Amino acid sequence: MNGIFDPIVFHAVEYTMIVLAVVVFIALRFITPGYGMFYTPKWGPTVGNRLGWVIMEAPVFICMGLLWWLSPRSGDLAPAIMASLFMLHYFQRSFIFPFLIKGKNCMPLVIILMGVIFNVINAYLIGGWIFYVSPAGSYPASWLANPKFIIGTIIFFFGMGINIQSDYIIRHLRRPGDRRHYIPKGGMFRYVTSANYLGEFTEWVGYAVLTWSLPGVIFALWTFANLAPRARSLYGRYVEEFGDEFTKLNRKYIIPFIW
Repeated sequence: MNGIFDPIVFHAVEYTMIVLAVVVFIALRFITPGYGMFYTPKWGPTVGNRLGWVIMEAPVFICMGLLWWLSPRSGDLAPAIMASLFMLHYFQRSFIFPFLIKGKNCMPLVIILMGVIFNVINAYLIGGWIFYVSPAGSYPASWLANPKFIIGTIIFFFGMGINIQSDYIIRHLRRPGDRRHYIPKGGMFRYVTSANYLGEFTEWVGYAVLTWSLPGVIFALWTFANLAPRARSLYGRYVEEFGDEFTKLNRKYIIPFIW
């Protein structure tokens, strides 16, 4: 493990991911990944949504578990709890969320592959920092009483709550067999077009605070770079489909009252 967590290699990956986040944010202003409402056959071979989400999200859960298990710091309380929070999110996304999905939509394999690569790199950065790269003693048991950890954890769970509630609202927009689109309402959809994305972004902002780390910031940055342009595209699709019925709601894309 020491080789792949050599500080030079690790920091090079960090800085590369920061640059790529900016590139991806710009690129996704012009390219909308073809899944969900934007599915199109031009993205190539597909699998069912449920299987696609499991394949895309489960590797990061497994990777973090291995980094934790193999680390000489595996018994340290604070790193174990921080890893548990990370894995809690991905357990829900890997093994609960996919089986709640309704309908029989498809997900392109290329989207799944890109998601796997992104997720595994983030597990490498966050797990690597917590268990291998951070200076010894960075996260003593007393870190759990640090205001940064407490505030970050509150933000993390607040974001998770928004994310899960928003997914529930989206799942219950249609009755069985109905293929029409509807405007999501309730929860944080009162303020933004993509409340589920707001929830996920909020989670990782909280995680960046509770770990007080550059890898945490990078993950939050990447989450915004990936989801914010899609939220903007969804806003445009709703305007196209629903016109004044949607625009009169005065929603932002992903950040309430701001953007």
